[in-house]
Amino acid sequence: MKVVVVFKDFTDYAREVTDYLRDFKSVTGHEIEVVDPESIEGEVFCRAHDIVEYPTIVALAGDGQVQHMWKGRPLPAFNEVSYYVQDD
Repeated sequence: MKVVVVFKDFTDYAREVTDYLRDFKSVTGHEIEVVDPESIEGEVFCRAHDIVEYPTIVALAGDGQVQHMWKGRPLPAFNEVSYYVQDD
């Protein structure tokens, strides 16, 4: 499984998300992939998963199916997200 966070830089919540990503890696040892919704790939990703609110954290199964989605703030606790990034 993989976890992706979708957010825009230079917003009022961007610092909160970057701090979250840094702290998540420090605590769990895992990185969360970042998607920019304003890039071409990001637009495709957001349309495919019906993401219209930022920040959004998405847990995806190996086949790309959404396992869980956290929309907006507050950001979820590390233990909620880390379940989906555990090595198989």
